[in-house]
Amino acid sequence: MNYWLVKTEPHVYSIDDLKHDKVTAWTGVRNYQARNFLTSMEVGDTVLIYHSNAKPPGIVGVGVVKAKAKPDETQFEKNGHYFDPKATPEKPRWFCPDIRFSEKFGRMISLDELREQQSLEELLLLKRGSRLSVTPVDQKHYNIIVKLANKKS
Repeated sequence: MNYWLVKTEPHVYSIDDLKHDKVTAWTGVRNYQARNFLTSMEVGDTVLIYHSNAKPPGIVGVGVVKAKAKPDETQFEKNGHYFDPKATPEKPRWFCPDIRFSEKFGRMISLDELREQQSLEELLLLKRGSRLSVTPVDQKHYNIIVKLANKKS
């Protein structure tokens, strides 16, 4: 099993939306490296959900990969925000796995709190210049984050 972190803007799609929907296709990723990470996800992999562009930003819960990545249908929607004129159904460029809700943390682990943890200094999210919306997470980092989530603030 692998561990991942995916970013989402809570005003667009939040952990509460995922909880309500139970499962969603993780659409709209338009970065090639992030796309490659999405296509590397296997059924059963664990996904940390990170609210970006929020005050404060932070990790808010966990999802699980329910289905391997398939073509992201939003790339074909001509008037859509994620339309890609170079993508065709025969040669899609963008892919998305299905992610199932697993758990909403009792509290957000803020970006500042993550940065305070010396044991997380190698977490890709915290690397200078890292702006990817999908990144792999080491199991040891995942375990530290879950321990932080269960800690009283």
